[in-house]
Amino acid sequence: QVQLVESGGGLVQAGGSLRLSCAASGIIFSINAMGWYRQAPGKQRELVAVITSGGSTNYADSVKGRFAISRDNAKNTVYLQMSSLKPEDTAVYYCNADIRVLRGLAFTSLDAWGQGTLVTVSS
Repeated sequence: QVQLVESGGGLVQAGGSLRLSCAASGIIFSINAMGWYRQAPGKQRELVAVITSGGSTNYADSVKGRFAISRDNAKNTVYLQMSSLKPEDTAVYYCNADIRVLRGLAFTSLDAWGQGTLVTVSS
């Protein structure tokens, strides 16, 4: 069974920084893209940042220049370094990963999600 476990959320003042981590566990063959999404109260879940297995990154316009996504493939872990935080960054942040696992004699891809971690930015 594959799991994604996030950590690092909390309460921070505007202008501050936080670092989120997300570790994948289980019997994993490989992990393709990993990313972070967020959902603010009353709003739809939105993509924050994504990183491919090769290290290519993409960011939402609202976080460009303030957030940085990275990954440690040896640890099956993805990070989100958040700086210059704003109250509008307040949301539950979810980790997502495209994970290849072996099912019987065939490989299959799982779209895995973490349980979410709350980030609150006070003004």
